[in-house]
Amino acid sequence: MNIPSELKYTKDHEWIRIEGDIAVVGITDFAQGELGDIVYVEVETVDEDLEKEAIFGTVEAVKTVSDLFLPLSGEIIEFNEALEDAPEKVNSDPYGEGWMIKIKMGDTSEVDELLSAADYKVLIGA
Repeated sequence: MNIPSELKYTKDHEWIRIEGDIAVVGITDFAQGELGDIVYVEVETVDEDLEKEAIFGTVEAVKTVSDLFLPLSGEIIEFNEALEDAPEKVNSDPYGEGWMIKIKMGDTSEVDELLSAADYKVLIGA
């Protein structure tokens, strides 16, 4: 299982890569494995300011639909439109081409509340 050490994580299985005051967000390798084949990613919250832990979208797999939770407060500034035609990128490359959104962070101190890779490994029993 791939859990990159340079990323931050949530208990809801999102990963976060910090790039200045922008956070790139996707779901973890563990999460995509649990969901199975992803067939659709829906994010209709672009240009919205949302609070941490608000639902920003959904991911649909063959057998289930799961909500996606915002790991940090801020404005959703971009959705990975490549996922509209190729949602399977979340399965094949969850930390690369399978990213989901970019957030302009509202409160950068919230990053300190996220899990490290080591903490996330403990959470999932890896």
